[in-house]
Amino acid sequence: MFLFGCVAGQPPRGALHFFETPAPDDPWSRKIARWQVRERAQTVGDSLLSAPSTVASGPETQARSDGADLRSEWVAFRAEQKRTTARAAAAWIQRKAKTHYIADGPYDHWATLEETLVRNGDDCDGLELLTYHFLREAGFRDDELFRAIVLRPSDGQHHMVTLWFEQSHDPWVIDPTGAMITGMPRMSDVPEWVPIKLFSETAEFTVRGPGLARVATATARGLTPPR
Repeated sequence: MFLFGCVAGQPPRGALHFFETPAPDDPWSRKIARWQVRERAQTVGDSLLSAPSTVASGPETQARSDGADLRSEWVAFRAEQKRTTARAAAAWIQRKAKTHYIADGPYDHWATLEETLVRNGDDCDGLELLTYHFLREAGFRDDELFRAIVLRPSDGQHHMVTLWFEQSHDPWVIDPTGAMITGMPRMSDVPEWVPIKLFSETAEFTVRGPGLARVATATARGLTPPR
């Protein structure tokens, strides 16, 4: 029988080999495997409603607290940390764009991430990849983070940004060059620009809205290279 708890002591020093195959009779394997099955079967939602503990070796009743709910605190902490990470990425790329912005010229070439790094810069569609890939690698899901083509109807100017859909109806905007906005506002805070396309490495979506198709089609005929 195992006694399990959070270990507070210092780990032993020395050469550690972290990724070795367990022995066939490893006494922890069964316990770990049973937890893995439960974890994969469980959907962790963002509900702020508290739920009873499902840890078999834990207490039968909820722990006493000062009135705060652990689930709601965890959801709020997770959300704020993601916003902090995204804001830091936006600030970083907007600083770097001042010295690494390279205009394409008359032909708008959409660079890959590697091409942008090899060239030591690019225009908006190349620089945007740095924030897009960073946030994906930092744990942002592929169904909440997209590259986006945005349009300014007043002059037909197009631009490339990253949209983070923390809220499905009003995403955060990360502009790699600051040509559209600085910081990280929501799309609703930038009424002079409208998104027309969303895409990733494997998906493509068209943004539809009142009058948007007519404006997007008209400006696309004389496509203005993204800045």
